[in-house]
Amino acid sequence: MRRPAPAAERPAPAADVRGRRARRAVLAVLTAAALLGAAACGSRLPESDFEERPSAPRGTPQGEPLRVGVIASATSPVGGSAFTGPRDGAKAYFERLNDRGGIGGRKVEVHTCDDGGSGVGNNECVHKLLDEKKVVALVATTALDYAGAPRVSKAGVPDIGGQPIGSAYDTYPHLYGIYGSLAPRDGEPGWDGKLYGGTEVYRYFKREHGARTAAVVSYNQAASAAYARLVKRGLEAEGYKVVSEQVDFALPNFRAVAADLKDRDADLVFDAMDTHGNAQLCKAMDDVGADVTAKVTNVQNWSSTVAEDYENAPRCRNALWATGSSRNYEDTGHPAVRAFRDATKGEKTHSQWQLEGWAAAMWFTDAAKSCLASAGEVTRTCVDRFMSRGEPYDADGLLLPVTYERRSEPPQKRETCVSVARWKDDEGWVTQGDMNRTCFDVPQLSYQP
Repeated sequence: MRRPAPAAERPAPAADVRGRRARRAVLAVLTAAALLGAAACGSRLPESDFEERPSAPRGTPQGEPLRVGVIASATSPVGGSAFTGPRDGAKAYFERLNDRGGIGGRKVEVHTCDDGGSGVGNNECVHKLLDEKKVVALVATTALDYAGAPRVSKAGVPDIGGQPIGSAYDTYPHLYGIYGSLAPRDGEPGWDGKLYGGTEVYRYFKREHGARTAAVVSYNQAASAAYARLVKRGLEAEGYKVVSEQVDFALPNFRAVAADLKDRDADLVFDAMDTHGNAQLCKAMDDVGADVTAKVTNVQNWSSTVAEDYENAPRCRNALWATGSSRNYEDTGHPAVRAFRDATKGEKTHSQWQLEGWAAAMWFTDAAKSCLASAGEVTRTCVDRFMSRGEPYDADGLLLPVTYERRSEPPQKRETCVSVARWKDDEGWVTQGDMNRTCFDVPQLSYQP
């Protein structure tokens, strides 16, 4: 989102504005590329125990508060609200938890840190939270550049339910992203530097909606083009006829692309662009009458701001579909979703990332309760032991079952489930089928992170 300039500030030169937007677009594409692989390849189905334990303050038999840290790239170059959803969801969960007595009578004290979207800032946040605040765990990390991940891992601090924007959660032990992992996590990404992702999203649209022709639209820019090639490869593995479209970033001719999509009779449209580019493409599609079965987006764009973002493209807007690995935040018939919505009813917007941040906080809470029951205290080691026990976790049905295993060989095929929703102006995001039954046995394709 663009902030209005102060009255005394002169408008930036056009070239500078284009440069800033270019940086935001590249970062948005890199984020989408990471999420595409992470949601697909994540698994869904110890150090010394002699840690120094905090003593209870006098007069407080339950003990001091449990400190957790939340790192978010709140002021990153991508935009002010791009990475704050998981943080806000986690904070909402802990506020509700504390209102109900905390964990074993102990409040959860949440320490947030904005790393500014930079590696330097991320390392500063890691130092502040681990060494100064001495948090027992990190929760719902959403970092554009998780440069501090090796330090978190070396310290044995569990990082729970983070968004896998980079490859850290498939690289280091003690880091547990929201989608799980089967990788060895021995300091190198995935298996010999390669990650693996499935084709379940493409299989879904082929099986459920008879889609056969898919378009992939990208900018003439390296990160965008690389992401588009990754999508194209997955589509081709599922037998699609793929139409590749590319627009000039500085002077995009979306109308020409939209006209070609209409001529080619594309069933689906995937993209490797930022929200601004998507909105422009959708408007052009409406203008030329290019109707498709689905304009497919990812979990990062699964939010209540769709009507605003795509206000000039009503037909394309109502063809938007989102896929992910968590239950639709609009599915208030489910008790766990209803609890999330009740606790966040004061928020101006809602998003799938908020719900996943809520689920991450719940994951930590269940780990902490287990520690109190088994060991009488909540330590980093005990929480990490709960996280690495190898049992699936679904956050009361909010997540497709998440597991962490360490497999020596990468999977070649896997049965993978997918959560699907489509946008309707009069209803918002509408769930399409049961995510726990929308499952496919699909090939796992390697890619470089």
